Amino acid sequence: MKLVTYQVEQKVRVGVLSADDAWVFPIESIGPEYETMLDAVKQMSESEIQLLEYSAGQEPYSIRGAARMEEVKLLAPIPVPEQDVICLGVNYMDHAAESARFKKEEFHGERPYAVYFSKRVNEAVADGAVIPSHAELVDSLDYEAELAVIIGKDAKNVAPDQVKDYIFGYTIMNDVSARNVQTRHKQWYFGKSLDGFAPMGPCILTVDSIAYPPCLTVQSYVNGELRQDSSTEHLIFDLDHVVSELSQGMTLKAGTIISTGTPAGVGLGFDPPKFLKSGDVVVCAVEGIGTLTNTVE
Repeated sequence: MKLVTYQVEQKVRVGVLSADDAWVFPIESIGPEYETMLDAVKQMSESEIQLLEYSAGQEPYSIRGAARMEEVKLLAPIPVPEQDVICLGVNYMDHAAESARFKKEEFHGERPYAVYFSKRVNEAVADGAVIPSHAELVDSLDYEAELAVIIGKDAKNVAPDQVKDYIFGYTIMNDVSARNVQTRHKQWYFGKSLDGFAPMGPCILTVDSIAYPPCLTVQSYVNGELRQDSSTEHLIFDLDHVVSELSQGMTLKAGTIISTGTPAGVGLGFDPPKFLKSGDVVVCAVEGIGTLTNTVE
């Protein structure tokens, strides 16, 4: 089941996509009344999820307020996260290698511990919206297609084999990065947290919609050119490890977003680098979820 945040007739709603992704049904017309996606993530019961899954397969004329996708404006699934997004750095071995090459560092093929950092998201960028280039500050704008996980209930000291029970669903994140800012400050927070650097969407795919752990193709395209092409099966640290480890001594509140890292093929990995420029169209795709398309301003 796919859930979206969308705007129609100046009103922001939470909806469920029809089985063919052609229609959006407002969930308030089906039963659950949640004003925001965060409310739904935190409070939706299993019976409500089952009701929405059933309704997604019904004919549009049977759902009050149903609208064709082209008639609505999609927003990011969680437009304003309550906390910074938690990100995994160099969580694919091939990306670790290309990052080391870019920094002219030796890489010995070892990654004994996960690398975590946070990303400020004042407002997530929707599918179809623009990525600001911040040209006055950034001369090496980069893309990173990633699978992101949304935590569904407070998680503290969770065992690896219990992690699935704490996941609400998945979405796509483009961890847009200013490489020169990262290099200058010798850390990632500032260079990944500029306004507009968090495209997210187009939907949240609920956890039970696919097999667990997810084994999904992750790709990115720039102006139609395939740049990244990998799978979450190649994650160095998988979801069970990441959520369990982070929950040891640190409560992951419901609504927390964890972006799991990007595979090789980002702009810095090419020789010479292929950084983004104004007018470029970036498509991030994750199997089962869909595509996230944005144009650089």
